[in-house]
Amino acid sequence: MPILVLWDIDQTLMSADGVGAQLYRRALQGMYGLDLPRATMSFAGRTDSAIALEVLALAGVPDPAGQLRPFQAFIAAGAPALADDLRERGRVLPGAADALAALAVAQRGGHVVQSLLTGNLPELAAVKLGTLGLDTHLDLTIGAYGDISAVRADLVAVARANAAAVHGGDFDGRLTVLVGDTPNDVEAALQTGASAVAVATGSFTAAELAAAGAHSVLPDLADTDRVVEMILAAPEA
Repeated sequence: MPILVLWDIDQTLMSADGVGAQLYRRALQGMYGLDLPRATMSFAGRTDSAIALEVLALAGVPDPAGQLRPFQAFIAAGAPALADDLRERGRVLPGAADALAALAVAQRGGHVVQSLLTGNLPELAAVKLGTLGLDTHLDLTIGAYGDISAVRADLVAVARANAAAVHGGDFDGRLTVLVGDTPNDVEAALQTGASAVAVATGSFTAAELAAAGAHSVLPDLADTDRVVEMILAAPEA
């Protein structure tokens, strides 16, 4: 039975060095003539829908929920313009490309399907991964993205259904494996009965990710053999 491996992007596969925040600044200025709020807010592990709703509310935009779709459409249209900044400031995290390539071998054998479960909008995810050469082994057409819901766990059912429609299988329960760097990634897996493989490459420690309930925790993706072993074993962990 194949497993569905759903990767987070930011601080799991790559670092964008805050490039994505530029889109929020441009959208607020372009649509409303407002500056990005200085209030402290966390982007880690959150979907772009949740972030946008908070940004709009903090900036004082009336009816944030009603403005969400046009605001996201503005951001999506501007995503390709980030490519140059991403080439300059973005970086692939150690072992990420090798892990994707190694799992692609299992994918060709019919054992794995690789895609995304990310808070990014589809257009932003595509430019991030494409610019840094991380899109080769991922089926982006079946991924679940941050325009779907403000709640990350809601994305899991969408990715499962997309994968089943294209690749067959049902990917129920632990046969879906979420790989991410935040407790929100872990929570999304636990709430949907999926497997949670956490990677301590973001702002959370291995101990914090274990305490959140991750089934397995890796310090990073540098040890390719170990990464592949833990992901393939995740449904039984």
